[in-house]
Amino acid sequence: MATILVVDDELGIRALLSEILTDEGHTIELAENAAQARAVRERMRPDLVLLDIWMPDVDGITLLKEWGSAGQLSMPVIMMSGHGTIDTAVEATKVGAIAFLEKPITLQKLLRAVEQALVKTAPRAAPVVGVPSSYARSELLSPSVHTAPTLSAPPLASLPSSGLASEQVFELDRPLREARDAFEKSYFEFHLAKESGSMTRVAEKTGLERTHLYRKLKQLGVDLTRNKRGGGL
Repeated sequence: MATILVVDDELGIRALLSEILTDEGHTIELAENAAQARAVRERMRPDLVLLDIWMPDVDGITLLKEWGSAGQLSMPVIMMSGHGTIDTAVEATKVGAIAFLEKPITLQKLLRAVEQALVKTAPRAAPVVGVPSSYARSELLSPSVHTAPTLSAPPLASLPSSGLASEQVFELDRPLREARDAFEKSYFEFHLAKESGSMTRVAEKTGLERTHLYRKLKQLGVDLTRNKRGGGL
């Protein structure tokens, strides 16, 4: 997971982005203006910056140019704006931004942009000396196996009324987010079936706030009516 600096003068935007990205497992640093953003940048090196364009002291484009000219643009920057134009987006990318998000920012666009920015800047694995690069990783990880393995979860508790299979198989030969989403969807469907669709009990069992839980289930495409009995929340 990454350390992400969110720079925005609106408290609500900072709080919402922090909540969503923290829920995704990232560590979040917050700044409400350019001065605070500079201080955080001096104190640490974030893996990614979400930077608002329109701020009261120094606008985001100016701060981005400042970091670039000072040799401090060592991290990817995603620009954000509720009043952006095509010209603004083009200017931002020309001076170093990796992407541009227009407000209001949807959950899917935010997570996709963050994931792509982090993937593009992730360090590549060093080649293994004396081993052909085409098969070095697979040979070292599993000398006798060349295909990606599958992970079988232990049998789930017997729930005749849930309609869930007694065993879940998760393919590992796929992007990390897809594999994680598949697991999380099965995980929440299991608990929803076990608790007869009670969001309150599922929230308690999974350790999530109900607002977080609703958003997560919607994001994963979980059918909330499937196991509902008597509307118990």
